[in-house]
Amino acid sequence: MVNCAYLFLDEGGNFDFSSTGTPYFILTSVATRRPFPAHASLDGFKHDCLEYGLDTEYFHCADDNTRVRRKVFELISGHLGSLRIDCLVVEKAKAGPALREDSRFYPEMLGHLLKWVIPRELKYGVDEVIVITDTIPIQRKRKAIEKAIKAALATMLPAGMRYRILHHASRSHYGLQIADYCNWAVFRKWQKGEVEFYDLIKPAVKSEFDIFRTGTRRYY
Repeated sequence: MVNCAYLFLDEGGNFDFSSTGTPYFILTSVATRRPFPAHASLDGFKHDCLEYGLDTEYFHCADDNTRVRRKVFELISGHLGSLRIDCLVVEKAKAGPALREDSRFYPEMLGHLLKWVIPRELKYGVDEVIVITDTIPIQRKRKAIEKAIKAALATMLPAGMRYRILHHASRSHYGLQIADYCNWAVFRKWQKGEVEFYDLIKPAVKSEFDIFRTGTRRYY
Protein backbone atom coordinates (compact mmCIF):
# COMPACT_ATOMS: atom_id res chain seq x y z
CA MET A 1 0.00 0.00 0.00
CA VAL A 2 1.26 3.47 -0.88
CA ASN A 3 1.93 5.65 2.16
CA CYS A 4 -0.31 8.65 1.45
CA ALA A 5 -1.09 11.91 3.15
CA TYR A 6 -4.53 13.32 2.44
CA LEU A 7 -5.27 17.03 2.20
CA PHE A 8 -8.93 18.03 2.30
CA LEU A 9 -9.59 21.61 1.17
CA ASP A 10 -12.47 24.01 1.50
CA GLU A 11 -13.00 27.70 0.79
CA GLY A 12 -15.00 30.45 2.46
CA GLY A 13 -16.19 33.70 0.96
CA ASN A 14 -17.23 34.42 -2.60
CA PHE A 15 -15.68 35.50 -5.88
CA ASP A 16 -17.44 38.87 -5.89
CA PHE A 17 -14.85 41.66 -5.66
CA SER A 18 -17.43 44.47 -5.53
CA SER A 19 -18.49 46.27 -2.37
CA THR A 20 -21.26 43.69 -1.88
CA GLY A 21 -18.85 40.75 -1.85
CA THR A 22 -17.27 39.20 1.22
CA PRO A 23 -14.21 41.15 2.44
CA TYR A 24 -12.20 37.95 2.84
CA PHE A 25 -11.65 34.74 0.93
CA ILE A 26 -10.27 31.87 3.01
CA LEU A 27 -8.77 28.58 1.86
CA THR A 28 -8.28 25.90 4.49
CA SER A 29 -6.36 22.64 4.25
CA VAL A 30 -6.93 19.78 6.68
CA ALA A 31 -4.18 17.15 6.49
CA THR A 32 -4.69 13.67 7.89
CA ARG A 33 -3.79 10.01 7.36
CA ARG A 34 -5.67 6.76 7.19
CA PRO A 35 -7.49 5.26 9.04
CA PHE A 36 -9.03 8.75 9.58
CA PRO A 37 -9.77 8.55 13.33
CA ALA A 38 -12.47 11.25 13.34
CA HIS A 39 -14.61 9.67 10.67
CA ALA A 40 -16.10 6.84 12.73
CA SER A 41 -17.36 9.35 15.32
CA LEU A 42 -18.95 11.51 12.64
CA ASP A 43 -20.56 8.52 11.00
CA GLY A 44 -22.02 7.45 14.33
CA PHE A 45 -23.42 10.92 14.96
CA LYS A 46 -24.85 11.11 11.44
CA HIS A 47 -26.89 7.99 12.16
CA ASP A 48 -27.89 9.42 15.55
CA CYS A 49 -29.30 12.39 13.62
CA LEU A 50 -31.20 10.11 11.27
CA GLU A 51 -32.70 8.19 14.17
CA TYR A 52 -33.63 11.46 15.87
CA GLY A 53 -35.61 12.42 12.77
CA LEU A 54 -33.20 14.75 10.95
CA ASP A 55 -32.73 14.19 7.21
CA THR A 56 -28.93 14.35 7.49
CA GLU A 57 -27.28 13.33 4.23
CA TYR A 58 -23.98 14.92 5.22
CA PHE A 59 -22.69 17.68 7.50
CA HIS A 60 -22.47 21.24 6.17
CA CYS A 61 -21.62 23.81 8.80
CA ALA A 62 -23.48 26.80 7.37
CA ASP A 63 -26.70 24.80 6.98
CA ASP A 64 -26.60 22.57 10.08
CA ASN A 65 -28.66 23.63 13.06
CA THR A 66 -26.91 24.97 16.16
CA ARG A 67 -27.15 21.73 18.12
CA VAL A 68 -25.71 19.65 15.28
CA ARG A 69 -22.99 22.23 14.63
CA ARG A 70 -21.83 22.21 18.24
CA LYS A 71 -21.73 18.43 18.37
CA VAL A 72 -19.75 18.13 15.14
CA PHE A 73 -17.20 20.66 16.40
CA GLU A 74 -17.02 18.70 19.66
CA LEU A 75 -16.30 15.49 17.74
CA ILE A 76 -13.67 17.17 15.54
CA SER A 77 -11.99 18.75 18.57
CA GLY A 78 -11.65 15.28 20.08
CA HIS A 79 -9.42 14.17 17.21
CA LEU A 80 -7.18 17.19 16.68
CA GLY A 81 -4.08 15.08 17.23
CA SER A 82 -4.71 13.41 13.87
CA LEU A 83 -5.31 16.69 12.00
CA ARG A 84 -3.14 19.54 10.74
CA ILE A 85 -4.95 22.72 9.71
CA ASP A 86 -3.38 25.41 7.51
CA CYS A 87 -5.16 28.50 6.18
CA LEU A 88 -4.60 31.04 3.44
CA VAL A 89 -6.29 34.39 4.09
CA VAL A 90 -7.03 36.78 1.21
CA GLU A 91 -8.18 40.33 1.86
CA LYS A 92 -9.92 40.68 -1.49
CA ALA A 93 -9.75 44.47 -1.75
CA LYS A 94 -5.96 44.16 -2.01
CA ALA A 95 -6.08 41.83 -5.03
CA GLY A 96 -5.14 43.59 -8.27
CA PRO A 97 -7.63 43.65 -11.19
CA ALA A 98 -5.79 41.00 -13.23
CA LEU A 99 -5.71 38.57 -10.30
CA ARG A 100 -9.47 38.83 -9.87
CA GLU A 101 -10.13 36.90 -13.08
CA ASP A 102 -11.73 33.48 -12.46
CA SER A 103 -8.95 31.75 -14.36
CA ARG A 104 -6.30 33.21 -12.04
CA PHE A 105 -7.70 33.92 -8.60
CA TYR A 106 -8.77 30.49 -7.33
CA PRO A 107 -5.94 28.52 -9.04
CA GLU A 108 -3.22 30.86 -7.82
CA MET A 109 -4.51 31.09 -4.25
CA LEU A 110 -4.81 27.31 -4.15
CA GLY A 111 -1.29 27.06 -5.53
CA HIS A 112 0.10 29.31 -2.78
CA LEU A 113 -1.55 27.21 -0.08
CA LEU A 114 -0.37 23.89 -1.51
CA LYS A 115 3.13 25.27 -2.07
CA TRP A 116 3.29 25.69 1.70
CA VAL A 117 1.47 22.55 2.86
CA ILE A 118 2.53 19.75 0.48
CA PRO A 119 6.29 19.90 1.22
CA ARG A 120 5.56 19.75 4.93
CA GLU A 121 3.54 16.60 4.46
CA LEU A 122 6.16 14.96 2.26
CA LYS A 123 8.92 15.56 4.78
CA TYR A 124 7.16 13.18 7.16
CA GLY A 125 8.05 10.30 4.87
CA VAL A 126 4.88 9.84 2.82
CA ASP A 127 5.14 8.61 -0.76
CA GLU A 128 2.38 10.75 -2.18
CA VAL A 129 -0.04 13.52 -1.25
CA ILE A 130 -3.66 13.22 -2.39
CA VAL A 131 -5.43 16.58 -2.43
CA ILE A 132 -9.24 16.51 -2.47
CA THR A 133 -11.24 19.70 -2.87
CA ASP A 134 -14.95 20.24 -3.06
CA THR A 135 -16.22 20.39 -6.62
CA ILE A 136 -14.96 23.49 -8.42
CA PRO A 137 -17.24 26.31 -7.28
CA ILE A 138 -17.65 27.95 -10.70
CA GLN A 139 -19.47 25.30 -12.72
CA ARG A 140 -19.48 27.06 -16.07
CA LYS A 141 -15.70 27.40 -16.05
CA ARG A 142 -14.71 24.16 -14.33
CA LYS A 143 -12.48 22.75 -17.08
CA ALA A 144 -10.66 26.02 -17.57
CA ILE A 145 -10.07 26.40 -13.84
CA GLU A 146 -8.86 22.81 -13.46
CA LYS A 147 -6.39 23.44 -16.27
CA ALA A 148 -5.25 26.65 -14.60
CA ILE A 149 -4.78 24.84 -11.26
CA LYS A 150 -2.45 22.32 -12.91
CA ALA A 151 -0.51 25.11 -14.57
CA ALA A 152 -0.19 27.08 -11.33
CA LEU A 153 1.00 24.05 -9.36
CA ALA A 154 3.50 23.16 -12.08
CA THR A 155 5.21 26.51 -11.59
CA MET A 156 4.97 26.59 -7.79
CA LEU A 157 5.89 23.05 -6.76
CA PRO A 158 9.26 21.33 -7.22
CA ALA A 159 9.61 18.96 -10.16
CA GLY A 160 9.06 15.32 -9.24
CA MET A 161 6.88 16.08 -6.22
CA ARG A 162 4.25 13.35 -6.07
CA TYR A 163 0.72 14.58 -5.61
CA ARG A 164 -2.73 14.27 -7.14
CA ILE A 165 -5.56 16.77 -6.98
CA LEU A 166 -9.17 15.58 -7.14
CA HIS A 167 -12.49 17.39 -7.03
CA HIS A 168 -15.26 15.51 -5.19
CA ALA A 169 -18.63 16.52 -3.79
CA SER A 170 -18.32 17.26 -0.07
CA ARG A 171 -21.05 14.71 0.75
CA SER A 172 -18.72 11.97 -0.51
CA HIS A 173 -16.14 12.17 2.27
CA TYR A 174 -16.06 13.09 5.96
CA GLY A 175 -12.64 14.65 5.36
CA LEU A 176 -14.26 17.31 3.18
CA GLN A 177 -16.96 17.88 5.78
CA ILE A 178 -14.30 18.37 8.47
CA ALA A 179 -12.54 20.85 6.18
CA ASP A 180 -15.85 22.66 5.66
CA TYR A 181 -16.34 22.99 9.42
CA CYS A 182 -12.78 24.12 10.06
CA ASN A 183 -12.88 26.63 7.22
CA TRP A 184 -16.21 28.00 8.49
CA ALA A 185 -14.67 28.60 11.92
CA VAL A 186 -11.62 30.35 10.45
CA PHE A 187 -13.78 32.42 8.09
CA ARG A 188 -16.03 33.58 10.91
CA LYS A 189 -12.98 34.61 12.92
CA TRP A 190 -11.64 36.83 10.12
CA GLN A 191 -14.98 38.02 8.78
CA LYS A 192 -16.81 38.73 12.04
CA GLY A 193 -14.29 38.38 14.84
CA GLU A 194 -16.14 35.33 16.23
CA VAL A 195 -13.79 32.81 17.85
CA GLU A 196 -16.08 30.47 19.82
CA PHE A 197 -15.73 27.59 17.36
CA TYR A 198 -12.30 28.62 16.13
CA ASP A 199 -10.95 28.18 19.64
CA LEU A 200 -12.13 24.55 19.59
CA ILE A 201 -9.94 23.72 16.59
CA LYS A 202 -7.09 26.16 17.29
CA PRO A 203 -4.70 23.52 18.73
CA ALA A 204 -4.55 21.93 15.25
CA VAL A 205 -4.18 25.23 13.34
CA LYS A 206 -0.52 25.29 12.37
CA SER A 207 -0.53 28.41 10.21
CA GLU A 208 -2.68 31.27 9.00
CA PHE A 209 -1.17 33.22 6.14
CA ASP A 210 -2.56 36.61 5.16
CA ILE A 211 -1.10 36.60 1.67
CA PHE A 212 -1.11 40.36 1.08
CA ARG A 213 0.58 41.27 4.36
CA THR A 214 4.32 40.69 4.57
CA GLY A 215 5.39 38.66 7.53
CA THR A 216 1.94 37.65 8.67
CA ARG A 217 2.15 33.88 8.49
CA ARG A 218 1.08 32.95 11.97
CA TYR A 219 2.40 29.75 13.49
CA TYR A 220 0.78 27.99 16.39
